[in-house]
Amino acid sequence: MKLSTKGRYGLQAMVDLGVYSKEKHISLKSIAERLSMSENYLEQLMALLKKNKLVISQRGAQGGYALAKPPEEITIGEVLRALEGSLAPTDCTCKDGDTHCFLDGKCVTKSVWEKIRDSIDRVVDNITLDQLMADYEKINENAAQSYYI
Repeated sequence: MKLSTKGRYGLQAMVDLGVYSKEKHISLKSIAERLSMSENYLEQLMALLKKNKLVISQRGAQGGYALAKPPEEITIGEVLRALEGSLAPTDCTCKDGDTHCFLDGKCVTKSVWEKIRDSIDRVVDNITLDQLMADYEKINENAAQSYYI
C-alpha cells in the first residue's frame, strides 16, 4: 500500500492544526505556507476532513480551521481513511463488503491480504494526533537547540 499526497499532506495539515490552533482558528494560507503546499489543494483536503467531522471551520476575519475534537481523540487511522478511503491492500479485503472477487471463497491469498489490512489498521488506529504533535514539538525543540549551539 502506498499513500497518496492526500493522506500525507492531510496528516501533516492535521498536525499543524493541532499545534497552532490550540486557542484560535488557523487560516489555510498560514498552514500552506508552513507546509510549503498549495492552498487550493489544502482546501480540498480540509473539505474532506470537515465532511468526516475531524475539523471545523469558521468564516470571517478571525476565521479559519481548527480540530473538531481534542487531538487525543483523533486517530491517524481516522484521518487517513477520511482522505484515502479504505487502507486495505486489495479491493476484496475492504471492510465495506461491497467488492466481491470471482475467486471468493476459493482464494488462497486472501488471508494474507486480510492480515496485512488488520496490521495496518492496528497501527494507525493506535496512534493519536496528540502523539504526532508531541513528536513535532520534540523535533522542533531539538532543531532549535542544535541551531544555537
